[in-house]
Amino acid sequence: MKKSFFNITGMTCVACAGTIERKVGQIDGVESAVINFSTEKLLVTYDAERVTPQLIIDTIDALGYGATLVDDGLSENAPKKDSESKYRKQINEVRNRLVFSLIFTLPLFYLAMGPMVGLPIPGFLAGMENLLLNALTQMFLTLPVVYLCRYFYINGYRALAKRIPNMDSLVAVGTSASFLYGVVVLFILAYGFSYDDMTLVHHYAHELYFESTTVILVLITLGKYFETRAKGKTSEAIEKLIALVPENANVIRDDQEIEISIDEVKVNDIVIIRPGERIPVDGEIISGRSSIDESLLTGESIPVEKKEGDYVISGSINKTGSFKFKATKIGQDTTLNKIIQLVEEAQSSKAPIARIADQISRYFVPAVMGIALLTFLIWMLVGYGLSFALSAGISVLVISCPCALGLATPTAIMVGTGKGAEKGILFKNGPALETLGKSNTIVFDKTGTLTVGAPSVTDVILYDEHITQPELLRIIASIEQKSEHPLSDAIVKKARDSNLELTDPESFDSLPGLGIKGQIDGIELVAGNTKLMEQEDISTAAMASDYQRLSEMGKTPLLIGWNGSLKGIIAVADTIKENSYQAVSQLKAMGIKVYMLTGDNERTAAAIGKMVNIDHVVANVLPHEKSQMIKKLQAEGNQVVMVGDGINDAPALAQSDVGIAIGNGTDVAIESADVILMQNDLMNIVSAVQLSKATLRNIKQNLFWAFIYNIIGIPLAAGILYIPFGLKLNPMFAAGAMSLSSVSVVMNALSLKTFRTKLFDVSRNQNTAPVVEAELPLNIENNTKEGKIMKKLMKVDDMSCQHCVKRVDGILNGFEGISAVSVSLEKGQASFTATEDVDISAVAAALTEAGYPASEITE
Repeated sequence: MKKSFFNITGMTCVACAGTIERKVGQIDGVESAVINFSTEKLLVTYDAERVTPQLIIDTIDALGYGATLVDDGLSENAPKKDSESKYRKQINEVRNRLVFSLIFTLPLFYLAMGPMVGLPIPGFLAGMENLLLNALTQMFLTLPVVYLCRYFYINGYRALAKRIPNMDSLVAVGTSASFLYGVVVLFILAYGFSYDDMTLVHHYAHELYFESTTVILVLITLGKYFETRAKGKTSEAIEKLIALVPENANVIRDDQEIEISIDEVKVNDIVIIRPGERIPVDGEIISGRSSIDESLLTGESIPVEKKEGDYVISGSINKTGSFKFKATKIGQDTTLNKIIQLVEEAQSSKAPIARIADQISRYFVPAVMGIALLTFLIWMLVGYGLSFALSAGISVLVISCPCALGLATPTAIMVGTGKGAEKGILFKNGPALETLGKSNTIVFDKTGTLTVGAPSVTDVILYDEHITQPELLRIIASIEQKSEHPLSDAIVKKARDSNLELTDPESFDSLPGLGIKGQIDGIELVAGNTKLMEQEDISTAAMASDYQRLSEMGKTPLLIGWNGSLKGIIAVADTIKENSYQAVSQLKAMGIKVYMLTGDNERTAAAIGKMVNIDHVVANVLPHEKSQMIKKLQAEGNQVVMVGDGINDAPALAQSDVGIAIGNGTDVAIESADVILMQNDLMNIVSAVQLSKATLRNIKQNLFWAFIYNIIGIPLAAGILYIPFGLKLNPMFAAGAMSLSSVSVVMNALSLKTFRTKLFDVSRNQNTAPVVEAELPLNIENNTKEGKIMKKLMKVDDMSCQHCVKRVDGILNGFEGISAVSVSLEKGQASFTATEDVDISAVAAALTEAGYPASEITE
């Protein structure tokens, strides 16, 4: 399915948008058609083999509206420096129409209303003898205003002719009736003067409605002016992002530096960036270093240090140094352009709550026209005369406000998604923005989400007073250089970060399932687990309590010894992210249940859960079981949010009600998610949830005001209070109320721009609460197309840490026909289901060859 944006012209209210959505949606091959009335853009998802953009445009043209295809390229997103923005043009157009209309309306209003309050008017228009001349003058002052506001009549009557009445239809019918009634009264006055029937002249002397026609048009135009200005502010987030794109780039071509247009940059071009310049495309630094301000893209306020090998993002600002980078993504593939596309798609989608307004607005205008006609007939039948009945009918037409209904949801979503983008939170669609705030359960993946995702040295403990921590770290890191184990990488990195000088070992030997052995500086050193220490006759009694404590904290202790004695322990673990505890605590303070899923064993999972203040942990979870856990929680009536960053999280992200992907995660995870965090900070989840709640609350407020205006205004305009209280709403005041309703809805939506994340007072000692183990759903089904499924159990030796567990898990999952793999470090076992054509001996051989002797356990 292909997605395309279309700019729509000629829409005046939500009824227009609804008509276009229905007609385009009826095209065979169109999956969905959604209009954002605020941005006047249509997003169509369609089968490109059956539907062409021209067919969609022709369908819209046939309805009497205009449509143009929006190019997906970045060049179309780039700001046009020499031309005004769409909203600026609209604002200027409406403002000019308003000013010129006022030039004719003010003297007309003075002529019509001045004598009633004792104000003087020119002598040649004063008195009964000049009444006909006065009436003609009013009519001729009305005609220019009608012409200036002619689009109301063109659009309104065209929509009526096509039987799809809209707001313009209400205005056109109401003001036409008012103007024509004035013309009829003008002829009656002429008749009275011609036949000297002064009784008739006196009766109709104050029945002219020309001033009502012009004032209604002016007030509605004034409302449109304020509405257009406010709507322009709702798209500021997009405009800020678009403005980040520089127009030119300095690249090296034929060994010379040249300045070219950003559209001419090609993949693998070498781009030169100097202090203060914006980065034109995505790329990888090949020389130099600098600090980069990525705040407008990721929400990260502190400049990020970049060096050779790091990636830079288009639109970010280079602060200090100069560097060269190789362009890797250009045009619509750049991160900035994808962010713009995501925000535009989110702003063009509809939240579920919008369906209420959509259903009502579909029948709103025809219903209002029916009420206006009924009002006119009732007042005529009860004997209040043509003038009174016409005034009441016109008031009903012009006070009705379909625009407010149409603006209630999209304006709030636009501001909400825009505010999110400013904070580095990208909502892919309106439903995600709404659903996130309603969710009561959040499930976190552990590795790479709550934790950094890479092992690092956390503790260095000494048992020999003649050696220092740096010296122990230098010696073991020098040996570990030769190992390919992930723990070795962490130790070597720690040593290099500490500026320790490493030396090459004289000998090195890897001992699968035990550790390593080697000689460095004449020292015969061993490093590994307790089995290795026992094998080397090195006593471990001194470190028993430390070993137990580190293990309970989810860390992997590496024992180091030489000369027959234990020298120290270096503990390695996947460390907790800085804000994990605070983010979880804030979510719990908001009344949200928090779960953690991890492939670690129960002891490690409990330790991590305690450190990040999560009460519900699920250990030994395999990739395919994550989505099962989400289903289980949903079956219990929860609305579930899943937070993850890896390929293994994609099914769970897709299964959840709202999936949140960390921005530095894999493309697969990001594609499966509904919300993307550009910044690797879990506190942004708190912001996202609160922003979702604030937006939903704002939508409800907007819908309330839109409905209350119409619920109160229409009966009041119809004259329901006239008989008991003598209160009647003049059409001019009705027009003003109508304009005010649309403006108030948009202004209320703009209040979201002041959103700030609220932090609760959370005590750190909350993490002493016991960790509750949450169970996985039982009887997980594994479907295979053919072959008998068998449950297998294997003994796997020499696993020493979670990295070993993951290697064994990876080997088993690599066999076709094997599924539901579960590896237990404590038991030294692996269980899985396999089809009958799987060679178990080959599986055992593969594990043994990888350093984990394996054999099948049979009962």
